[in-house]
Amino acid sequence: MLTNKGTLIPIGGNEDKGIEDNEQYTLEFIDDGILFHVVREAGGTDANIVVIPTASSIPVEVGENYLEAFSTLGCKNVTVLDIRSKEDSEKQASINLIKAANCIMFSGGDQSKITNKIGGTEIHEIIKHRYKNEKGFVVAGTSAGAMMMSQEMIAGGSATEAFIKGAVTMYKGLGLVPGLIIDTHFIKRGRFGRISEAVAQFPELIGIGLAEDTGMIIKNNKCRVIGSGMVIIFDGRRLRHNNHKILEEGTPMSLTGMRTHILSNGDRFHIDKKKVKVLPIEAPFI
Repeated sequence: MLTNKGTLIPIGGNEDKGIEDNEQYTLEFIDDGILFHVVREAGGTDANIVVIPTASSIPVEVGENYLEAFSTLGCKNVTVLDIRSKEDSEKQASINLIKAANCIMFSGGDQSKITNKIGGTEIHEIIKHRYKNEKGFVVAGTSAGAMMMSQEMIAGGSATEAFIKGAVTMYKGLGLVPGLIIDTHFIKRGRFGRISEAVAQFPELIGIGLAEDTGMIIKNNKCRVIGSGMVIIFDGRRLRHNNHKILEEGTPMSLTGMRTHILSNGDRFHIDKKKVKVLPIEAPFI
């Protein structure tokens, strides 16, 4: 895999503790600790940060939430780019913002909205080019904003139908990190089976399950875990048995030989070498 010069920060999501599951009552919110890493990687509080709430069903409220959160950290140059159509992605004003940004921050919601409204557009090409070629350029995203970073993207799938062929819907993401499949809210929503079927479909790719308030900083094909939760790695390259291709839809699957790694704060994973480096027990929390 060619080394990209930019930085990716996929985040597992972390919702406010509202009393409803509806997005109107549980705005996606990222803990200051995670956002601190985003700001630092982007160059500090003077960084030009562009928030894209396209995935959300309430983009105005989510945009305001991020403005407040980044302001709390001392950021002075934060703009919300409210893209609601492919046409918005082709506007010169949108293009200018993406060209000038040090960091692009994608919100949570529905990842398919991002790929449908931004995928294949001018700003998509600019983001890919800048991530590939510019050191210090950051693309961060939480929940849906993390999942869309992969080439093969989980678009949907019920955790209650785990290991049933066809329970997981795959779609093309923005292709920033083609070697991975990313899933989020991983522990809280019980998505072990969902990512297992995704890896069964694409065993040459590495599945990444991100817990809430947990993320990874990806540089030079190396991933470092940040936040308070865990990251679970699913490596299916050496599967001894995988009957996904021969099964009919709705049939229970079987997989053997799946390698898994459970990583936490400070642990590292090399995407190309598929190697794990665990932080020494005496090392401080990052």
